[in-house]
Amino acid sequence: MKNNMKILDIKKFNNPVLRKESQEIKEVDQEVRELMENMAHTMQKNKGIGLAAPQVGILKRIIIVVDIESQQVLALANPKILSKNIETEIEEEGCLSFPNIFIKIKRATEVEIEALDINNRKIRLKTKGFLAREFQHEIDHLNGILFFNRLDFVQKLGFKLRHPFLKM
Repeated sequence: MKNNMKILDIKKFNNPVLRKESQEIKEVDQEVRELMENMAHTMQKNKGIGLAAPQVGILKRIIIVVDIESQQVLALANPKILSKNIETEIEEEGCLSFPNIFIKIKRATEVEIEALDINNRKIRLKTKGFLAREFQHEIDHLNGILFFNRLDFVQKLGFKLRHPFLKM
């Protein structure tokens, strides 16, 4: 990473930008690559493993995720889920926009995604396990969906009682 990396401001809790849908990127050019690098730097400085552009106040379809098995950082534009496995699992998730809040969320165990990489090449990835969960969480951010929106009605009631300061 370059020395001129910026740490971006992570939007928290009830910031309305977190509930808005992001716009597609026309191409991954130098400006987009710099944003991706700044997002990766911000994520790492905040000890995160995933970050979506809306979380730093930018409504563009860009995500950064860490493949925790390989420790590789993936920066992707316009990621979309092409298919999901019908098998699901419930695991605990956290979010940099909701510090110290962890929720058990049901997600597909495998997903296939398509995106543009940092070199503007279209790629397809079949992922499973934790990386598949990360992709689903970050792509939700691009669609204005927050992780607690994935709870069922009873779970939402319990969540609301524990975190009354959050707008559901």
